[in-house]
Amino acid sequence: MHHDDDVTARISAMVIEHLGQRVAMDDPPLDHSITMAEMAAEAPSLLTEHGNDPEVVFAQFRDVLAPRILSVDSPRFLSFIPAAPTKAALLFDTVVSISSLNGISWLEAAGAVWAENQVLEWLADLAGFPAGSGGCFVSGGSAANLSALAVARDVVRHRSGLRAPAPATPHSSGRWRIVVSDQSHSSIASASHLLDTDLLVVDTVDGRLTGDLLERAVAADGDPASVMAVVATAGTTNAGIVDDLAGIARVAAANDWWFHVDGAYGGAGILAPSVRSRYDGLEHADSFCVDPHKWLFGPFDCAALIYREPQLARATHTQDASYLEVLHERPEEPNPTDYAYHLTRRARGLPMWFSLAVHGTGAYREAVETSLALARRAARLIDGLDHVELVLEPELSVVVFRRIGWDFEDYQRWSRRMLDDQVAFVVPSRWRGEAVARFAFVHPDTTDELVAEILASMAC
Repeated sequence: MHHDDDVTARISAMVIEHLGQRVAMDDPPLDHSITMAEMAAEAPSLLTEHGNDPEVVFAQFRDVLAPRILSVDSPRFLSFIPAAPTKAALLFDTVVSISSLNGISWLEAAGAVWAENQVLEWLADLAGFPAGSGGCFVSGGSAANLSALAVARDVVRHRSGLRAPAPATPHSSGRWRIVVSDQSHSSIASASHLLDTDLLVVDTVDGRLTGDLLERAVAADGDPASVMAVVATAGTTNAGIVDDLAGIARVAAANDWWFHVDGAYGGAGILAPSVRSRYDGLEHADSFCVDPHKWLFGPFDCAALIYREPQLARATHTQDASYLEVLHERPEEPNPTDYAYHLTRRARGLPMWFSLAVHGTGAYREAVETSLALARRAARLIDGLDHVELVLEPELSVVVFRRIGWDFEDYQRWSRRMLDDQVAFVVPSRWRGEAVARFAFVHPDTTDELVAEILASMAC
């Protein structure tokens, strides 16, 4: 299995041909899913004692499996948060994969860590973080949020000298708490559960957590001593709202709370001059994450996690074992494994480094601005139509709107029709309990004509 032989040569030829065909697609087919029963009938298992000809296995992937996988990088994929990796990033990801890089440490992967850290330094500088900030690339926003909040818990424990806060009110659980808004990402609740902490959820009126709302909510709750961290969102997934980062930073600093900013989707907006002021206050965060595999045009799976004081993360995440002692002989050498809960790790930041170095930071800035401009034009188009109306004025590249008179089932039927016809992938969501539609614009090749076609289809 490990030698270069005739089988390897045949596989190589198929893979290279497929790679060339796929990377040449500027508008790949959306494709669609099927039921498990249909999948079982179409793709019987090929796992046998003696294996199969590579042409048979590859044909099943190419002709059966791949068409049942939605193309998240299609300009017509407008649901959830899409991806729009550059061709350069996609191609270099194949180089990373075939190179079998284990990017856990400077010892094993000094070249990869050096290049990745150039990207992290660039992002930290954009965020306004001080010199000396740093972190690592992890698999996604969920991993980044969990890792950052684990550091927050340890820092608060150290500062207070307590493993858990003393119960101050009858309803206290005796656990540390994280303050979030009602629009925070679901991964924050998951991280809180894994860390054995509780959430204090602040209700918002317009989806934005502000410093004043935060202050009033904690005061009304009556147990501020149990708070260890506050999480703000720089671009909520559902509506693209940026919290009042400056106001939240003020309250967090006054109470000595850890301040984490989840910018998994919307953090990329710090590149765009047209919206940069919305991120004022980000520079005061203790930790910040942004996912290149979303709006920074990298392939899956890639999230940048950056700490103001990375040594605090090392205190939490450095794994101790006799066989790992050699990784820490020279403390000045950064080890990505010391900044998150992982050990084994792909050098997942390298595709972005390559693409960024090839195309330049200006091209990235223009691509982000393109998505923002499209969202504004889509909002104006909605304003001019009688059968749809805008729910929220877009702050970033998410546009939330309603089709007047429709319920969730109406949106679902329409959404399935759009996908069956390969027009677009737009699934419904909810805003304040009401069924709505939303566009999530990430791909700079999504056109005004496509948006107009989608909106016109809702008139039927």
